[in-house]
Amino acid sequence: MEIFKSHFFLTVLWLAFSSLAYGAGSELVSQDTALQYIPKNVAASLEKNQIPKDAISISVMEVESSHPGKLGSKTMLDWRASQAMNPASTMKILTTLSGLDLLGPQYRWRTNVFTDGQISQGTLKGNLYLQGTGDPKLVPEELARMMKNLQDLGIQKIDGNLAFDRSAYAQSVMEAGTIDGESLRAYNVTPDPLLYAFRTLSFQLGKSSTADFIDINYTPALAQLKIQNQLRLTNKACDNWKKDIHFELTPEAPNSTQAMTARFSGAFPSNCSSAIYNVVAIDANTFLTQGFAAAWELAGGTWVQQPSGKSGTVPITARPLLQFEGSALSDDVQDINKYSNNVMARQLMLTLALEKMGKPATTENGEIVIQSWLKKVGLSFPELIIENGSGLSRNEVISAAHMNQLLLTARNLPVAETFYNSLPLAGVDGTMKNRLMMQLRKFLYLKKKPEAHIKTGSLADVRAISGYVTSKSGKMYLVTSFINHPNAWKGIEAHDQLLTWLMEDGPEPKQAR
Repeated sequence: MEIFKSHFFLTVLWLAFSSLAYGAGSELVSQDTALQYIPKNVAASLEKNQIPKDAISISVMEVESSHPGKLGSKTMLDWRASQAMNPASTMKILTTLSGLDLLGPQYRWRTNVFTDGQISQGTLKGNLYLQGTGDPKLVPEELARMMKNLQDLGIQKIDGNLAFDRSAYAQSVMEAGTIDGESLRAYNVTPDPLLYAFRTLSFQLGKSSTADFIDINYTPALAQLKIQNQLRLTNKACDNWKKDIHFELTPEAPNSTQAMTARFSGAFPSNCSSAIYNVVAIDANTFLTQGFAAAWELAGGTWVQQPSGKSGTVPITARPLLQFEGSALSDDVQDINKYSNNVMARQLMLTLALEKMGKPATTENGEIVIQSWLKKVGLSFPELIIENGSGLSRNEVISAAHMNQLLLTARNLPVAETFYNSLPLAGVDGTMKNRLMMQLRKFLYLKKKPEAHIKTGSLADVRAISGYVTSKSGKMYLVTSFINHPNAWKGIEAHDQLLTWLMEDGPEPKQAR
């Protein structure tokens, strides 16, 4: 979700970053020039891929005990580490760490359900009001649990409509706006206090096992969505399968906002065993209405009349039916960091604003809360710019050295292990699942193998890594590196070389080169 296309990122962006002045203290140039170098293999990769050395920043610190019960660090490498850079999705480190520390790993979002009616002989005669607080992971499994909770109240049939109260967020944070114009892409979904299934339809396409036919299934279930399959099989490779697929979502009747048809036409390669087609093409109210209706029906519930769903605040006369609690923050942070989920990160930042400063939550208040938290834990980042907390931004900046200070701070907090385990593990899961596979094989003979828990970041013209490397000798290194350059997409190799070097215990004082 974090890697995406965008309009051409200005070639001189990294030069602009170099010239920006963020105030006194933002240029903390190391006095030890022996630390200012780029490892040989990293430098060779940058040169091969035509990435200038002044387009990359690197900070490496070794974690060590400073006094009993507290960890400190020793700087091992400082290459432009104090320079403000675009961190892409590694900005989620700041959002998730502050969220875990301020809210606690067991924090759970609440979705409140109210009614203006009464339950009589298994029928709720009245409307249901859903009031959201920004649960970022209200997915079909959670909604199914909510349906059971409603049925436990004695409800089997609903004679009323659905209304959605989104007053927890300011309207400005829910308005569509992207940095690349791709509003139908899942990574660009905007925050919503009643966000259901990331407002994303996920179609699974694949050749039928019984005939030369293409099966199409989708999730989440929607009450009034039909699929019209006009795809034909073609004898082509699976590469770029999406370019020959045509998708259209249309209402079944004029002026209808409920019953819809998803039409697939074009060609699908017979060599593709399966493929996923994600799209954000339905407005929030319709998506939640149809999702809720389908979940209620799948649970065995019925309607007197299919709901149409509308926005509205909970009336003062309505009574509470249910306070539904979602998954724990510790679980959600795993999704945010391992899979770089943008809208979940944005909603966590808004939750900080909501819990600490009240509603309606704004990104500005979220930033105030995070800045206050930084001060509380003894950190000052003059160059820091937070726009939405997800890294899906052209404006967010931080330095590599300060990102490493965050990583060190995390090791001294009660949430240390929860945060550490939320980062993708190289060769195992998340956005690092297929990274360093060949390099890790070199260490298979070791009883205690090196590990790299690394948050990645990708935008057009930005590649970033930040996290922890445990070397073959057992040392723990903090590492952050940002590349801001039009050729940044080629920089993955340089970053993998850097991580491999650390797993091999590479750092030692050297002459600058």
